[in-house]
Amino acid sequence: MEEGEASLDVKLTLSQKLFLIRSLNVPDIEKVPLKEDVMTLIRQDGMSGLYQSLCHELGWELDESLLNSMHSSFEEKVKAFDEKIVDAEENLGESEVREAHLAKALYFIQIGDKEKALEQLKITETKTVAVGQRMDLVFHTLRIGFFSMDYKLISTSIDKAKSLFEEGGDWERKNRLKVYEGLYCMATRNFKKAAELFLDSISTFTTYELFAYDTFIFYTVLTSIISLDRVSLKQKVVDAPEILTVIDKIPNLSNFLNSLHGCQYKSFFIAFDGLMDQIRLDRYIFPHFRYYMREVRTVAYSQFLESYKSVTMEAMAKAFGVSVDFIDMELSRFIAAGRLHCKIDKVAGVLETNRPDAKNALYQATIKQGDFLLNRIQNLSRVVDL
Repeated sequence: MEEGEASLDVKLTLSQKLFLIRSLNVPDIEKVPLKEDVMTLIRQDGMSGLYQSLCHELGWELDESLLNSMHSSFEEKVKAFDEKIVDAEENLGESEVREAHLAKALYFIQIGDKEKALEQLKITETKTVAVGQRMDLVFHTLRIGFFSMDYKLISTSIDKAKSLFEEGGDWERKNRLKVYEGLYCMATRNFKKAAELFLDSISTFTTYELFAYDTFIFYTVLTSIISLDRVSLKQKVVDAPEILTVIDKIPNLSNFLNSLHGCQYKSFFIAFDGLMDQIRLDRYIFPHFRYYMREVRTVAYSQFLESYKSVTMEAMAKAFGVSVDFIDMELSRFIAAGRLHCKIDKVAGVLETNRPDAKNALYQATIKQGDFLLNRIQNLSRVVDL
């Protein structure tokens, strides 16, 4: 892998620190060392544009001498890159010309100049023939997208990478792309697709430029729990050797997974509560925090109710370690939303399940889709007649 990273991309580390600085869930006193870390990276990489925007956004005092120093350094380095490009074009071969253009692109990535970096990567691509090297340029573009959370850029880059693979490409890069796409799916709330892609990559993970393996397992478990049925969860996650080797290193994650599968719902809720802070402080999952909480609770409540035709509210409340009033409020909300198939007999304090028969549910879905299709055809025929 010519241009792949073996360690976490510095810019993605920076983006996580910036997320924490902006987060209301992080105490101000903890933001002090975060600011110091950010300023160290800004000085180190000469990120003058980011520095100015942060000073404006967060009310930091602008150091004019530092800003002028970064601007001067920028002008000198760009001039040096341009001279190397001219020298390579006049005296060296195509490979050296490409390397000179790539070096300039990587410098723009280093200083956080998104527009110039993307422009220079496109120029570098015109000098690149090998599919593997063109793929590496796409990976650079994807990381730029993840740094700025530019979902359009990420989506188009993933599509571009897939089209490149039709021309060739090695399995190592294809496996890396699955993790990139999985992260994109998770960040855009397509948890089912994310889980599928993460699980496909679990034994071949090499994408350390995005995150550490422990973080990858964290994401895999979180997305799988709300996406897989109980049997698949057991086969692909609970018993997976790759997950078993690291899951105990991640606080609360093992209890979260195993207590759900083992129907230990009180322990599951306790572990779930322990994971909340980790989810709140993750820039990719936090935007879907409330949605994820609802989905996890839906999975747990549905699994519990599957074992009963009827059960008392008190028994369910005891199983989850909560009050009867809490269960009443929770289930009422999920039943009204059509997420749970049961009804509450408040007089008797009993829950009665009314799960639809699988064949009947499929039949009803087919009828509904057929009606929709017929309506579309009728509307289309009217347009054609006109």
